[in-house]
This record gives sequence, structure tokens and C-alpha cells, in this order.
Amino acid sequence: MSTTIFLIIYFLIAIALMGRLILYGMRPTKTLAWLLAIFTIPIGGMLFYFIMGRNRRKNKFYKLKKTKEISQYLAKVNEYYDSIGKTDHAPLPAPIRNQIKLVKLLTKSSKFLPSTGNDLKVLKNGLATFNAIFKAMDKAEHYIHIQYYIFEDGKLAQQFLSILQRKVKEGVKVRFMYDALGSRLLSRRYIKQLKEAEIEVYNFLPMRFGRLISSINYRNHRKIVIVDGSVAFTGGINVSDKYVDGDSVLGIWHDTHLRLKGPIVNSLQAVFAMDWSFASGKDDVLSAAYFLEQPQTGNSIAQTVASGPDSNFSSIHQLYFSIINKAEKYVYITNPYIIPGESLLEALRVAALGGVDVRLLLSSNSDSVLVKWAVQSYFEDFLEAGVKIYLYPEGFLHSKVIISDDTLTTIGTSNVDIRSFEQNYEVNILIYEKEFTEKLKQDFLMDCKISRQINYQDYIKRSKVARLKEGIAKVFSPVL
Repeated sequence: MSTTIFLIIYFLIAIALMGRLILYGMRPTKTLAWLLAIFTIPIGGMLFYFIMGRNRRKNKFYKLKKTKEISQYLAKVNEYYDSIGKTDHAPLPAPIRNQIKLVKLLTKSSKFLPSTGNDLKVLKNGLATFNAIFKAMDKAEHYIHIQYYIFEDGKLAQQFLSILQRKVKEGVKVRFMYDALGSRLLSRRYIKQLKEAEIEVYNFLPMRFGRLISSINYRNHRKIVIVDGSVAFTGGINVSDKYVDGDSVLGIWHDTHLRLKGPIVNSLQAVFAMDWSFASGKDDVLSAAYFLEQPQTGNSIAQTVASGPDSNFSSIHQLYFSIINKAEKYVYITNPYIIPGESLLEALRVAALGGVDVRLLLSSNSDSVLVKWAVQSYFEDFLEAGVKIYLYPEGFLHSKVIISDDTLTTIGTSNVDIRSFEQNYEVNILIYEKEFTEKLKQDFLMDCKISRQINYQDYIKRSKVARLKEGIAKVFSPVL
């Protein structure tokens, strides 16, 4: 009798999930795969669906409260979108005028306007990045906002703690947010020290028993530091000593970060404020007091692009796709995790077949064997179409940079994989600037010179064992 009751309950739940998939499923192939899993894998298929299968764009974790200020801002965004490019619109800077379609896309999907008058500085690797962050925090007078995916105990963490304790005593307000899974090794002692210093501390999507299944697959991969609303930092670098001292397996972790000053800081403040509201339940940072008029501090035009599992659109995926799709001369990508999915794979192949110089720069080392094989499972498809692949030999290359046609650069937290596009909260900065892009282009080409280029004819001769590993890893690539 008990078995019969269990089966009835199981099939009722399965039918309910089938209805949910039909109503809210995104891609037919994905919907069909989940239906097959639920009905052919007892319990396991249903469990995996709850962990990884729900469409968070329809069933959101978080919905932004429409305050008067937020409604006014969204109205401004819509007005800009409707008017930009029209003859009666105010004169546009040439970089914006030349990229109208891309600007409109990102404005509509991510709700952040491009801003002029920014001062942007590329910070290569950990030493330069943390020296700049610590220098900025030392000068803080009002507040410091900190958000990281990975924050690990070590020398860097102690430097953060020392500065933050001192700044709190000087009257500076400190808000500290970390991802519960990414920073799972951060010690309770360290968190206690932060709280004892009267620092507000919250973790993002805590791994509690009641919501573990529903939230464990969705992580906040952003790295943001904001000081007094005047200077901000974002990019690929987490707080870990391996970015400065290296680790015993991979050596030094090489990465790219940005220091930002000017109007662009307000949009990063908005990303932090929404995440803070979600994690803490407080709307204090959404106050207009944290979004002051920013002075024009430089000549760069930049736009923040943020997306997550519950945003309306996969804005960063759209950003990457658009850059690749519109490239005429070249598109160079530096990223450790290039697991592109069907649309980006085809975009890269079409670009290369059409004569665009498409180059991928990846690390020859990897922090995950399964991810390494998943990345390599796409190499043959790339090489066959004429995409050039380079493997960087030193340490572990963790940068997330795309540059194209001496006009566009994006630096941020997002990898080129399904997890970053669908499951992670990410943020990138798009820079519309010739000089900025050309400088990074030269750096990229120098890195290619010291890297090993993969030869297509040699690669297709790899063993069947290697092909089998790649094939198995590719099956799991959507969840890596």
C-alpha cells in the first residue's frame, strides 16, 4: 500500500513538473531532456530538475522594488532607448554613434546607459589590483562596499581586515558580501572578526537545508569594490593568495581587473545595491544618497552589463554574441572556460569562416580536469572553421577579456560558458574606445607569442581515449 501511495504522489509531482516545463521551458531540446529525465530516472531526475532545471527568468529569486527613484530611472532608460539615433536626439559621441545597435541592445536588456567622462585603468594580475584596492580603501571617508565570489583566508584577507577595522574606527561604513558557496572555506573566525568590528556581513544565497536544493546551482560570481561612490573595481580577480603567491599545483594565477572612476561607478553601485538588498533584505543602499552626480574624470565611454539567472535577458551572453557577430577584422578572446553552447559556437565558426581573425587564448593548465576536457571538446569544431587557439604556458590564466576591431573591449567576471550565462550573477564593463582596445590588443598578441598554438592536423590525430574523455565531459558541460 505504501509503495502504491508513493508512486501516485511521485507521478502527480512529475505531471505537475511536466506542466511547469511546458509553461515555462525555454528551449524545446532542454524541455524534452528534462521531461525524459523526470520520467525515466526515478527520484534522481526530479531531484536534478529542482537543483538545475528551473527557469529562473520566469521564477525569480528576487524582484526589485519599484520605488519612485527606480521608476524615474527606468523611465529615463526607456526615453534614451527610444530617442537614441534619431535626428532630433542630442549629438552623440562617435563611438556611440558607430555602435547604435549594440548600445540599444544593452540598454534595453541590462537597463544601464552608456556613460562618458570615465577614467578607466587596466590592472593586470593580483599585485597591481590589490595595491590599487588597498590604496583606495585607505582614503575612504564615508563607506566601503565589498562583494566577492571567492574570499579566502590568507595574507590578502588579513590586509582587508586590518584596513576595514581601522576605517570603521574612523567612522567609515563598511558593507561586506560574499557568495556562500564560492567562499565556503572562509573561516567563521574571520567572519566573527568582521562582525566584531561592526562591519555589516551577509552571504549570498546561504546554503541552508530548507533552500539548499533550490539555490545551490545559482551563484553570485561578481567581484565589486566601491569606495565613497567615487572609485570602483571589478573584473576576474577574487581574494585569494594564489593571485599573488601562486599555489603548489598551478603557480601564479594571472588575471585582469579594472579600476573605474566617473559616472560608470553609479551603475556598479546599482549592481551592488540590488545584490545587497537580496542578500540582506535591506534597501538602504538603493537610496538616492548613494547615487550622486559623478564628475567627468576622463575620456572613456563605458557601459555596465549585468545579468543573472533571474534577470529578464541573458545580457552578457547577448553582449558576447553581438561582439562576435559584428566583428569585421578580428575578435580576440581571453578566457579559461570557453564552453560556448550552440549559439556562440556557431557565431565563432561563422566569423572565422567569413575571414575574421578569431583567436582564443586559454590557459594550458586547468583547475578542474572535467572542465579541461569539456573546454577541449570544442577545439576540433573551432579549428576546423579556422579559429586559432593558443595555450598560455605560465601559471593559470583566469582573465575574462574580449576585444574586437580596435573599437570594443569587455572586461568582467563572466566566462564563456552556460553557467555564466544562465546560472551565475555576473557583471562586465563594455568600453567603447579605440586607444584602450589597441593597447589590450598588443598585450594579447604578446601573450600569443609566448603561447603554444594548436595545429588542426595534429589535433585531429589525438587518441580515442582523449576523444572519449572530451565526449563525456561535453555531456556535463551545461552544469560545469
